[in-house]
Amino acid sequence: MATDSTPDPDTLSAIFKAYDVRGVVPDQLDDDLAAAVGNAFVTVTDAAATGIVVGHDMRPSSPGMARAFAEGAAETGADVHLIGLASTDELYFASGKLGLPGAMFTASHNPAHYNGIKLCRAHAVPVGLDTGLTTIRDRVASGERTTAAAAGAIDEVDVLEDYAEYLRKLAPVTGRRLRVAVDAGNGMAGHTAPAVLGPLDLEVLPMYFELDGTFPNHEANPIEPENLRDLQAKVTASGADAGLAFDGDADRCFVVDERGEVVSPSVLTALIAARELRREPGAKIIHNLITSKAVPEIVTELGGVPVRTRVGHSFIKATMADSGAIFGGEHSGHFYFRDFWRADSGMLAALHVLAALAETDRPLSSLLADYARFVASGEINSTVDDQAGVLSRVEDAFRDREEAEVDHLDGLTVTAPRWWFNVRPSNTEPLLRLNVEADDEATMVAVRDEALGIIRASGPGS
Repeated sequence: MATDSTPDPDTLSAIFKAYDVRGVVPDQLDDDLAAAVGNAFVTVTDAAATGIVVGHDMRPSSPGMARAFAEGAAETGADVHLIGLASTDELYFASGKLGLPGAMFTASHNPAHYNGIKLCRAHAVPVGLDTGLTTIRDRVASGERTTAAAAGAIDEVDVLEDYAEYLRKLAPVTGRRLRVAVDAGNGMAGHTAPAVLGPLDLEVLPMYFELDGTFPNHEANPIEPENLRDLQAKVTASGADAGLAFDGDADRCFVVDERGEVVSPSVLTALIAARELRREPGAKIIHNLITSKAVPEIVTELGGVPVRTRVGHSFIKATMADSGAIFGGEHSGHFYFRDFWRADSGMLAALHVLAALAETDRPLSSLLADYARFVASGEINSTVDDQAGVLSRVEDAFRDREEAEVDHLDGLTVTAPRWWFNVRPSNTEPLLRLNVEADDEATMVAVRDEALGIIRASGPGS
């Protein structure tokens, strides 16, 4: 890295992603760069008059970088409120409750040698490359710093109990007592789960609650099946009613039923949508285009209005703001709530699952069977350099098949009466991502294998 006054342009291009800043510590991201980003963040968001809020996860480098960011921000005259150890949704709560822009130091599910910064405007409005992150990057690259005649104050604010109480009010858990295994993956759910779940009538079986940014037990990335195996074993061995798994910054939640089976996030989206529609009949529900078609079907059957979006939290949040939708779900395990400033919260999603389960005597697998209607492939990645050419060949092969309809909202989606698939390019890698869903296993496998055969016909570089 270059000095703090002249950051290396290649480094900045590499670490400023579509939705956040993320890189290897200290080679790409260190305290000096964090301070420069803090200074630029206040300037770009005009937060000098209002102040900002800053939180951090349990990674060894996070406290120091959060403090450096705060000092860089305070140079502009902005007051900075440090909330200390926090989950990302706890930072969103602070931003929403206090009405301040916020910064969260975390690399989410990335390995221990990474760190990053998630930024938002007041009320948890996201900051991405198209909504301010590019300007922040360019200002950091220029070496410019805003310096006020008097620096802002830096203080500490504890919002954990207020956050926990707010979530419990949004999804009250009442009814039968549940036994729940919770795998925090040594991430921030080890900090927030006791505060949120502790006052409830639950028997919590904690797993890896010790905050440890080196992730000694498994990666804090529950979308990967191997990282759920310990939780599955715990659920079945203990006779738990459910298992909850969180990623490193606890903004995503995955669920395991009483049999140890992983629950599709699309099924959780449908369950939570049904609960929200009971509370607000006729409301709009967001689902991205790789979510199971069971979601819009169920939403429509319940009198709600399904709204389809591209993949990615910036699209979900923007569509929620434009449409007034009450809830949104993504197949990646992100769940967004209008009454939580349209932000995503893995813990709030977990509370909805527990609330639904506690209200019934049915096991979780039986309860969720009402929302699982189709067979899905899961996301399959293929390395492809000529993405446009491959997408065109896939479209040519399927466009006239079985009354198929084609759209290009996000990559290529082909929809037929008994199946659909989407192929879309990665934003950051030379990958095509395939998702297939069908009425039955045999149809799903046939469509999946044919599409993959075209995608991988020439191997990498095709």
